[in-house]
Amino acid sequence: MERRHFLAVTAGGAVALSGAALAQTYPRRPVRMIVPFAAGGSTDVIARALSEGLGRDLGQPVVIDNRAGAGGAVGTMEMLRSVPDGHTVAMVSSSNTAAVPAMNPKIGYNPVADFTPIMNIAAVPWLIAVHPSFPARNYKDFLAELKRRPGHYSYASSGVGGILHLQMEVFKSLTGIFVTHIPYRGAGPAVADVMAGQVQIAVDSPTSIPAIRDGRLIPIVVAAPQRMKEHPDMPTFAEVGLPQLNRMSHFGVVGPKGTPRDAVDRLNLALRRVLQDAGVRARLEGSGATIVAGSPAEFSREIKELYEQLQRVVAERKLTTE
Repeated sequence: MERRHFLAVTAGGAVALSGAALAQTYPRRPVRMIVPFAAGGSTDVIARALSEGLGRDLGQPVVIDNRAGAGGAVGTMEMLRSVPDGHTVAMVSSSNTAAVPAMNPKIGYNPVADFTPIMNIAAVPWLIAVHPSFPARNYKDFLAELKRRPGHYSYASSGVGGILHLQMEVFKSLTGIFVTHIPYRGAGPAVADVMAGQVQIAVDSPTSIPAIRDGRLIPIVVAAPQRMKEHPDMPTFAEVGLPQLNRMSHFGVVGPKGTPRDAVDRLNLALRRVLQDAGVRARLEGSGATIVAGSPAEFSREIKELYEQLQRVVAERKLTTE
């Protein structure tokens, strides 16, 4: 493995530190984990499930910092402006690693060139659900109602240009329906307004599962390899003839470009150990996540493949953030 050297300033001046020495001293202070979405959404839930155990393993606190806005771009840019030393990382999703930059190349970053992937934590399904007052309780009737009343209904998502917005716009294009997009600063507020009846349709990741479980939302269709055990009557997109939409979202940890490999390896190892904890696994799996716990190289490939796929979708469908 390439051995890098870094400078440390001591009372006697600057001295070279080898990668091995850096590994022994990292982390030297609390680790800031930026969550580029509002509190209560899936990205935030996963970050908070990991933070306490990760802090214990690293020997330094892991501080969650929610920086929502622009489909995750605000918090992502905050992370990219930080010193690339492993002390500032971000919990990211398919929205800010692929959808947002694919839809808006001028957003300010390229996920393939500007990120240092650390770990793909989990894969999470996304779904469409409706308020109980909506006049449909299954996919067939849902689609028929939207076609019967074009423009009458609205859907809430976690933000403009995010993965949920993009997927729903593809859904609209493939099915020929028209519903109005109501963007929010994160999945939590979006789902809350659908539960309150302010918006009729939620396009969400598993944030909404507790509300579905207790009847405050009605599930319609899900992107997942198979039907969810808790909701066996909810079909997958593949089952309803839309396999293009049947890809789960990824959630993982990245640092800014240039984050030292020693810090990346230390964080990846610590995350692997935290994800072996039965309580953490139960918390993540209970929210609908499938634990991945992959290598930095695997996460790098996942980001690149999804980003390029969504670039093609945006071009083919002529999608914009307007």
